[in-house]
Amino acid sequence: MQLDSMMRCHIVIGSSVAFHEGRVRLSGGSECQGEVEIYFRQDWRRVLLDSWGLSEASVLCRQLGCGSVLNYRSSPSTTEHKDMCVTGFSCSGSEAHLGNCSSAQPVNCSSGEQLYITCSGHTEARLVNGSDSCSGRVELQYLSEWGTVCAVGWDMRAADVLCAQLDCGSAVAMVEVDWFGEGSGHIWADVFDCQGNETHLSQCGISSWSRAACSHKHDAGVICNGSSMAFHEGRVRLSGGSECQGEVEIYFRQDLRRVLLDSWSLSEASVLCRQLGCGSVLNYRSSPSTTEHKHMCVTGFSCSGSEAHLGNCSSAQPVNCSSGEQLYITCSGKQHNTYQ
Repeated sequence: MQLDSMMRCHIVIGSSVAFHEGRVRLSGGSECQGEVEIYFRQDWRRVLLDSWGLSEASVLCRQLGCGSVLNYRSSPSTTEHKDMCVTGFSCSGSEAHLGNCSSAQPVNCSSGEQLYITCSGHTEARLVNGSDSCSGRVELQYLSEWGTVCAVGWDMRAADVLCAQLDCGSAVAMVEVDWFGEGSGHIWADVFDCQGNETHLSQCGISSWSRAACSHKHDAGVICNGSSMAFHEGRVRLSGGSECQGEVEIYFRQDLRRVLLDSWSLSEASVLCRQLGCGSVLNYRSSPSTTEHKHMCVTGFSCSGSEAHLGNCSSAQPVNCSSGEQLYITCSGKQHNTYQ
């Protein structure tokens, strides 16, 4: 054991091997989830599950800068990684690096199950500068550092997962920086590849890691349906006609605003009629009324046509009502109350 320790010190101090020795990486998952590989005796080797515990898992997630441990288990892959794996790590749990734990031993990979680990990726998440804890600018904490999230790598599925993680229900809307202001400090440019049914962001794959060029002018914001802001936000009604026909008004940024015709199409019209419970679209056109609705209207909705709610489409922008014609729509028929 003493000779082993001396050899290890000799490698750390005097050899080019030291650049890699003891480094770890995860494969077959995301940046903070996957099959564990460690650079051991001049090669990348898988780690066996047999002697692994919470202490070793905690050190590994810390070493990777991936927060805390969510779980560790046997790898779903049965493929052997070369001929040799590693076993025998023993950590107290407080170490910063697996190299500070008692030394491991090489063994044949067929002698046990290989290790798969899921780290949290980040230790905390929050929404700030909103009316409550379920609305605001998205911020994540990696170890001790809080930072904002770049909207370039953010979508409604990731927003849904974040809302679920915060016990705030699902996402009503993704919003621009002028809603909740610019953050400060680090900007996390992670691109979360979520399906939308996960309960924690760490369960989503990460397809990019701090690679997107971003500034605080692109900080992501989210409104969850658990927020008081969600009671009205994104709701629609028709005025100046009948229950399923009229000038379109949407509750946007805490006020009812008319919608401009300029970027409207059959897809958005279908979603609107569906949201109102008014069947299908018969037609949409410019409003016969020339009266401005306050000073601001809304434009820029973009829907696929399958959404249940305009809030699930890409977010719109406020504009002056005089900049375009206002929208009048006729849906096929009323199915329930028009104020949704």
